[in-house]
Amino acid sequence: MQNKAIQFILKWVMIGIIVGTAILYYQGYISFHFNGSSSQLALIGKGRDSFADAVNMTAPAVVSLQVESIVEVPIQDSERKELEQIFGKHLPNLTQAKPLSSSGSGVIINTDGYVITNHHVIAKAERISVILNDGRSAVAEMVGTDPDTDIAVLKIALDNLPEVKIADINTLNIGDVVLAIGYPFRIGQTVTQGIISATGRSQVSQNTYENFLQTDAAINPGNSGGALINTRGEIIGINSLIYTESGNFAGIGFAIPINLVTDVMQQIIKNGYVIRGWLGVEGQSVSPQMLSSIGIENTKGVLITGVDIGGPGQKAGLLPGDIITHVNNKEIVGTTDILDMIAAGRPGDQLRIDGLRQRQSFTAVATLGQRPLMSQ
Repeated sequence: MQNKAIQFILKWVMIGIIVGTAILYYQGYISFHFNGSSSQLALIGKGRDSFADAVNMTAPAVVSLQVESIVEVPIQDSERKELEQIFGKHLPNLTQAKPLSSSGSGVIINTDGYVITNHHVIAKAERISVILNDGRSAVAEMVGTDPDTDIAVLKIALDNLPEVKIADINTLNIGDVVLAIGYPFRIGQTVTQGIISATGRSQVSQNTYENFLQTDAAINPGNSGGALINTRGEIIGINSLIYTESGNFAGIGFAIPINLVTDVMQQIIKNGYVIRGWLGVEGQSVSPQMLSSIGIENTKGVLITGVDIGGPGQKAGLLPGDIITHVNNKEIVGTTDILDMIAAGRPGDQLRIDGLRQRQSFTAVATLGQRPLMSQ
């Protein structure tokens, strides 16, 4: 009887050891090393409290950008007065061209040498140098930019380039731990940690199309164009801007989600620019409360405030004052909804537009044109 009790206890002790070991191994606190026929159990000092593996996967592909450009700056008063004496007349608003050096970050997206960064990092650049974390450097070729989303694509010609692993953005959740990698303040590559605070943020920048990831990982000047990654070392976004009153980190940063980045990149590589649908109307979101005040109940939508002459919207019969409530039977809550739907379309696509005109329902069918390119 006593032997059976001992056997019973030992059995459950062994089960406990096996289960506990499996849990610790899964969490990264222990590892097994096999060498020939012998094996070794090792405790390791990094589990959930270390993201070294994730950083090591991505950091080699995050690069520093040194941007040289020419800018027009006002001439100092003393210089202007000297010129006025020479020419004998008043010379207001004089400027002179001066070289400007700035910096930012970028991400080598694949071994073909394509580098993603922000449009605002390289706008008006005369020369862009890409410096890798391993010390190599190359002058970048400009492939194309998309000011509407603040994305630019460069290319470098170097061998044995690192690349990043693209995350499935659909698995991202608010509260997920993320890491921002870039080159702030020209002090070298830097990694900061935070969480995802929100997804789908809009109306936080001058971009036409906004769908930002918000994070409290520190993003400072120079971080723009760098990588936002998850704890598996997969890239989830390109760091783009910060919300700040001082110009430096204030706990709110924004990144462009990687699915949008790769879509824009592929179009730029293929066409040199991004092809988007165009309706040719301007509008603003209207809340149910605003509509209720003029006697329209239980309705959301976008108020058309302007219609481009000769544009697809005018040809479809849309008028200023119309309220668009549905596009292709999808409810329109705000301007972001309709912008995204139009931009996702292609020239020639047809949209069914339902709305209200002077409190009466109407339906129009518009054939999208091609959105004019923004000035680069």
